[in-house]
Amino acid sequence: MSKRIYIGNLPWKIDKKELEKIFSVFGKIEDAIVIINRHTGKSKGFGFVTFSEDKDARKAIDEMNGKEVLGRKILVKEARPLGI
Repeated sequence: MSKRIYIGNLPWKIDKKELEKIFSVFGKIEDAIVIINRHTGKSKGFGFVTFSEDKDARKAIDEMNGKEVLGRKILVKEARPLGI
């Protein structure tokens, strides 16, 4: 079963490809997205990665939460279900 994680405090220059590259070391990624401000076209500083396997998502959370990426400590946790 797939598991979606939230990544917060992303550096502004991180895009979808870079986000996939950073998290692909933990397992197969089904989807990755960086949330963009529709008016400015710039990152809002957070995104989501969906892993194919729950264990890979758990490992990414455990190893990446609080890590520094391009000078910013990122927040990595399990994403809340949509609509909540």
